[in-house]
Amino acid sequence: MNEPITKQDIKKVRYRWLLLGEAAWNYEKMQGLGYCFSMIPVLKKLYPEQEDMKKALNTHLQFFNTHQEFAEIILGIDIAMEEKEGIEALEAVSAIKTGLMGPLAGIGDTLFGVIANTIFFSIGSYMALEGNPIGIIMYLIWGCIRVALRGQFIRIGYREGTKLIQNLGDKMNRVTEAASILGLTVVGALIPSVVNANVPFVFKSGEVKMELQNILNQIMPSLIPVLLVALVYTLLNRKGMTSFKAIIFVMILGIVCSVAGILG
Repeated sequence: MNEPITKQDIKKVRYRWLLLGEAAWNYEKMQGLGYCFSMIPVLKKLYPEQEDMKKALNTHLQFFNTHQEFAEIILGIDIAMEEKEGIEALEAVSAIKTGLMGPLAGIGDTLFGVIANTIFFSIGSYMALEGNPIGIIMYLIWGCIRVALRGQFIRIGYREGTKLIQNLGDKMNRVTEAASILGLTVVGALIPSVVNANVPFVFKSGEVKMELQNILNQIMPSLIPVLLVALVYTLLNRKGMTSFKAIIFVMILGIVCSVAGILG
Protein backbone atom coordinates (compact mmCIF):
# COMPACT_ATOMS: atom_id res chain seq x y z
CA MET A 1 0.00 0.00 0.00
CA ASN A 2 1.30 3.45 -0.93
CA GLU A 3 2.06 6.05 1.71
CA PRO A 4 -0.84 8.49 2.30
CA ILE A 5 -0.50 12.05 1.00
CA THR A 6 -0.05 14.56 3.81
CA LYS A 7 -0.49 18.33 4.06
CA GLN A 8 3.29 18.66 3.94
CA ASP A 9 3.38 16.84 0.61
CA ILE A 10 0.78 19.22 -0.81
CA LYS A 11 2.79 22.19 0.50
CA LYS A 12 5.91 20.87 -1.22
CA VAL A 13 4.02 20.69 -4.52
CA ARG A 14 2.65 24.17 -3.98
CA TYR A 15 6.01 25.78 -3.20
CA ARG A 16 7.69 24.05 -6.12
CA TRP A 17 5.05 25.45 -8.45
CA LEU A 18 5.17 28.88 -6.80
CA LEU A 19 8.95 29.23 -7.11
CA LEU A 20 9.83 27.20 -10.21
CA GLY A 21 6.61 26.48 -12.07
CA GLU A 22 7.66 28.58 -15.06
CA ALA A 23 11.42 28.45 -14.60
CA ALA A 24 11.77 26.00 -17.50
CA TRP A 25 9.04 27.49 -19.70
CA ASN A 26 9.58 26.65 -23.36
CA TYR A 27 7.63 26.76 -26.61
CA GLU A 28 7.35 22.99 -26.89
CA LYS A 29 5.93 22.05 -23.46
CA MET A 30 5.38 25.55 -22.01
CA GLN A 31 4.71 24.82 -18.29
CA GLY A 32 4.92 21.04 -18.71
CA LEU A 33 8.37 20.62 -17.15
CA GLY A 34 7.48 22.89 -14.22
CA TYR A 35 4.26 20.94 -13.64
CA CYS A 36 6.12 17.62 -13.61
CA PHE A 37 8.81 18.98 -11.28
CA SER A 38 6.12 20.26 -8.89
CA MET A 39 4.39 16.87 -8.71
CA ILE A 40 7.55 14.85 -7.93
CA PRO A 41 7.17 14.87 -4.08
CA VAL A 42 3.73 13.26 -4.47
CA LEU A 43 4.75 10.92 -7.28
CA LYS A 44 7.59 9.49 -5.20
CA LYS A 45 5.07 8.41 -2.57
CA LEU A 46 2.44 7.12 -4.98
CA TYR A 47 4.72 5.19 -7.35
CA PRO A 48 7.50 3.30 -5.58
CA GLU A 49 7.84 0.99 -8.60
CA GLN A 50 10.27 2.39 -11.20
CA GLU A 51 8.09 1.56 -14.21
CA ASP A 52 5.06 3.27 -12.68
CA MET A 53 7.19 6.29 -11.85
CA LYS A 54 8.40 6.52 -15.46
CA LYS A 55 4.85 6.37 -16.76
CA ALA A 56 3.72 9.09 -14.35
CA LEU A 57 6.65 11.35 -15.23
CA ASN A 58 6.01 10.94 -18.97
CA THR A 59 2.36 11.83 -18.41
CA HIS A 60 3.17 15.02 -16.53
CA LEU A 61 5.90 16.09 -18.93
CA GLN A 62 3.31 16.67 -21.64
CA PHE A 63 2.21 20.11 -22.83
CA PHE A 64 0.59 22.23 -20.13
CA ASN A 65 -0.20 25.92 -20.03
CA THR A 66 -2.62 27.88 -17.88
CA HIS A 67 -2.70 30.82 -15.49
CA GLN A 68 -0.23 30.33 -12.64
CA GLU A 69 -2.70 30.87 -9.79
CA PHE A 70 -5.41 28.64 -11.20
CA ALA A 71 -2.89 25.93 -12.10
CA GLU A 72 -2.87 25.09 -8.39
CA ILE A 73 -6.52 24.01 -8.64
CA ILE A 74 -5.49 21.48 -11.30
CA LEU A 75 -2.54 20.35 -9.20
CA GLY A 76 -4.86 19.74 -6.25
CA ILE A 77 -7.35 17.79 -8.39
CA ASP A 78 -4.48 15.77 -9.88
CA ILE A 79 -3.11 14.82 -6.46
CA ALA A 80 -6.56 13.73 -5.26
CA MET A 81 -7.21 11.59 -8.34
CA GLU A 82 -3.83 9.88 -8.37
CA GLU A 83 -3.96 9.26 -4.64
CA LYS A 84 -7.31 7.52 -5.05
CA GLU A 85 -6.78 5.60 -8.30
CA GLY A 86 -2.99 5.39 -8.63
CA ILE A 87 -1.51 4.57 -12.03
CA GLU A 88 -4.99 3.91 -13.41
CA ALA A 89 -5.84 7.60 -13.01
CA LEU A 90 -3.13 8.92 -15.34
CA GLU A 91 -5.27 8.84 -18.48
CA ALA A 92 -8.10 10.65 -16.71
CA VAL A 93 -5.62 13.14 -15.23
CA SER A 94 -4.32 13.98 -18.72
CA ALA A 95 -7.90 14.59 -19.87
CA ILE A 96 -8.64 16.78 -16.84
CA LYS A 97 -5.49 18.84 -17.39
CA THR A 98 -6.26 19.32 -21.08
CA GLY A 99 -9.89 20.16 -20.44
CA LEU A 100 -9.34 22.61 -17.59
CA MET A 101 -6.19 24.48 -18.51
CA GLY A 102 -7.91 26.53 -21.25
CA PRO A 103 -10.99 27.71 -19.32
CA LEU A 104 -8.98 28.34 -16.14
CA ALA A 105 -6.41 30.31 -18.14
CA GLY A 106 -9.20 32.55 -19.42
CA ILE A 107 -10.63 33.12 -15.95
CA GLY A 108 -7.22 33.58 -14.30
CA ASP A 109 -5.84 35.90 -16.97
CA THR A 110 -9.00 38.02 -16.77
CA LEU A 111 -9.25 38.24 -12.98
CA PHE A 112 -5.58 38.30 -11.99
CA GLY A 113 -3.57 39.14 -15.09
CA VAL A 114 -5.71 41.98 -16.45
CA ILE A 115 -8.41 43.31 -14.14
CA ALA A 116 -6.71 43.09 -10.74
CA ASN A 117 -3.31 44.22 -12.06
CA THR A 118 -4.92 47.13 -13.90
CA ILE A 119 -6.89 48.23 -10.85
CA PHE A 120 -4.01 47.98 -8.37
CA PHE A 121 -1.41 49.45 -10.73
CA SER A 122 -3.71 52.30 -11.76
CA ILE A 123 -4.81 53.23 -8.25
CA GLY A 124 -1.29 52.77 -6.87
CA SER A 125 0.25 54.88 -9.65
CA TYR A 126 -2.27 57.65 -9.14
CA MET A 127 -1.69 57.65 -5.36
CA ALA A 128 2.09 57.76 -5.95
CA LEU A 129 1.67 60.73 -8.31
CA GLU A 130 -0.26 62.49 -5.56
CA GLY A 131 2.58 61.85 -3.11
CA ASN A 132 0.91 59.06 -1.15
CA PRO A 133 3.56 56.43 -0.20
CA ILE A 134 0.91 53.71 0.02
CA GLY A 135 0.74 53.79 -3.77
CA ILE A 136 4.32 52.49 -3.94
CA ILE A 137 3.66 49.40 -1.83
CA MET A 138 0.11 48.69 -3.05
CA TYR A 139 1.21 46.20 -5.68
CA LEU A 140 3.46 44.44 -3.17
CA ILE A 141 0.45 44.03 -0.90
CA TRP A 142 -1.54 42.59 -3.82
CA GLY A 143 1.34 40.20 -4.53
CA CYS A 144 1.14 38.86 -0.96
CA ILE A 145 -2.61 38.41 -1.30
CA ARG A 146 -2.10 36.44 -4.53
CA VAL A 147 0.39 34.11 -2.85
CA ALA A 148 -2.06 33.47 0.01
CA LEU A 149 -4.88 32.77 -2.44
CA ARG A 150 -2.75 30.27 -4.33
CA GLY A 151 -2.32 28.22 -1.17
CA GLN A 152 -6.08 28.04 -0.84
CA PHE A 153 -6.56 27.03 -4.47
CA ILE A 154 -4.46 23.85 -4.24
CA ARG A 155 -6.20 22.83 -1.01
CA ILE A 156 -9.63 23.44 -2.57
CA GLY A 157 -8.65 21.46 -5.65
CA TYR A 158 -7.42 18.56 -3.52
CA ARG A 159 -10.52 18.58 -1.30
CA GLU A 160 -13.16 18.94 -3.97
CA GLY A 161 -11.49 17.03 -6.78
CA THR A 162 -13.20 16.99 -10.13
CA LYS A 163 -16.48 18.31 -8.65
CA LEU A 164 -14.97 21.77 -8.18
CA ILE A 165 -15.33 23.15 -11.69
CA GLN A 166 -18.81 21.66 -12.16
CA ASN A 167 -20.04 23.29 -8.95
CA LEU A 168 -18.48 26.70 -9.57
CA GLY A 169 -18.73 26.95 -13.35
CA ASP A 170 -21.77 29.30 -13.48
CA LYS A 171 -20.66 31.30 -10.44
CA MET A 172 -17.18 31.86 -11.86
CA ASN A 173 -18.74 33.27 -15.03
CA ARG A 174 -20.71 35.74 -12.94
CA VAL A 175 -17.64 36.68 -10.90
CA THR A 176 -15.62 37.25 -14.08
CA GLU A 177 -18.35 39.42 -15.61
CA ALA A 178 -18.72 41.50 -12.43
CA ALA A 179 -14.96 41.93 -12.11
CA SER A 180 -14.74 42.98 -15.77
CA ILE A 181 -17.33 45.70 -15.20
CA LEU A 182 -15.47 46.88 -12.11
CA GLY A 183 -12.16 46.98 -13.98
CA LEU A 184 -13.61 48.97 -16.89
CA THR A 185 -15.21 51.42 -14.46
CA VAL A 186 -11.94 52.00 -12.61
CA VAL A 187 -9.93 52.45 -15.83
CA GLY A 188 -12.56 54.78 -17.28
CA ALA A 189 -12.54 56.94 -14.15
CA LEU A 190 -8.74 57.11 -14.05
CA ILE A 191 -8.34 58.30 -17.66
CA PRO A 192 -9.36 61.94 -17.00
CA SER A 193 -7.49 61.90 -13.67
CA VAL A 194 -4.13 60.58 -14.89
CA VAL A 195 -3.91 61.49 -18.59
CA ASN A 196 -3.27 65.23 -18.80
CA ALA A 197 -3.73 66.72 -22.28
CA ASN A 198 -5.54 69.79 -23.56
CA VAL A 199 -5.77 72.03 -26.64
CA PRO A 200 -4.20 75.47 -25.96
CA PHE A 201 -5.43 77.07 -29.22
CA VAL A 202 -7.37 80.33 -28.70
CA PHE A 203 -9.33 81.91 -31.55
CA LYS A 204 -9.35 85.75 -31.54
CA SER A 205 -11.35 88.12 -33.72
CA GLY A 206 -11.42 91.70 -32.47
CA GLU A 207 -12.66 91.59 -28.93
CA VAL A 208 -14.03 88.07 -29.38
CA LYS A 209 -11.90 85.33 -27.85
CA MET A 210 -12.77 81.64 -27.95
CA GLU A 211 -10.77 78.92 -26.21
CA LEU A 212 -11.01 75.66 -28.13
CA GLN A 213 -10.53 73.62 -24.94
CA ASN A 214 -13.65 75.18 -23.38
CA ILE A 215 -15.67 74.25 -26.47
CA LEU A 216 -14.38 70.67 -26.28
CA ASN A 217 -15.27 70.53 -22.57
CA GLN A 218 -18.83 71.48 -23.43
CA ILE A 219 -18.96 68.60 -25.90
CA MET A 220 -17.41 66.12 -23.46
CA PRO A 221 -15.06 66.86 -20.54
CA SER A 222 -11.64 65.21 -20.89
CA LEU A 223 -12.32 64.39 -24.54
CA ILE A 224 -8.63 64.65 -25.53
CA PRO A 225 -7.38 62.16 -22.87
CA VAL A 226 -10.10 59.70 -23.92
CA LEU A 227 -9.11 60.04 -27.59
CA LEU A 228 -5.44 59.52 -26.73
CA VAL A 229 -6.23 56.32 -24.79
CA ALA A 230 -8.42 55.12 -27.67
CA LEU A 231 -5.53 55.81 -30.06
CA VAL A 232 -3.15 53.71 -27.96
CA TYR A 233 -5.62 50.82 -27.80
CA THR A 234 -6.06 51.02 -31.57
CA LEU A 235 -2.29 50.92 -32.08
CA LEU A 236 -1.88 47.91 -29.80
CA ASN A 237 -4.47 46.01 -31.84
CA ARG A 238 -2.42 46.43 -35.02
CA LYS A 239 -0.24 43.57 -36.20
CA GLY A 240 3.42 44.03 -35.33
CA MET A 241 2.70 46.74 -32.77
CA THR A 242 4.15 46.29 -29.28
CA SER A 243 3.68 48.27 -26.10
CA PHE A 244 7.24 49.62 -26.42
CA LYS A 245 6.57 50.89 -29.94
CA ALA A 246 3.30 52.45 -28.76
CA ILE A 247 5.11 54.28 -25.94
CA ILE A 248 7.72 55.66 -28.36
CA PHE A 249 4.96 56.73 -30.76
CA VAL A 250 3.06 58.57 -27.99
CA MET A 251 6.25 60.31 -26.84
CA ILE A 252 7.05 61.52 -30.36
CA LEU A 253 3.41 62.53 -30.95
CA GLY A 254 3.37 64.51 -27.69
CA ILE A 255 6.60 66.35 -28.52
CA VAL A 256 5.48 67.20 -32.07
CA CYS A 257 2.00 68.34 -30.98
CA SER A 258 3.46 70.39 -28.14
CA VAL A 259 5.96 72.17 -30.43
CA ALA A 260 3.20 72.81 -33.00
CA GLY A 261 0.92 74.22 -30.32
CA ILE A 262 -1.74 71.58 -30.87
CA LEU A 263 -1.56 70.03 -27.42
CA GLY A 264 -0.55 71.49 -24.13
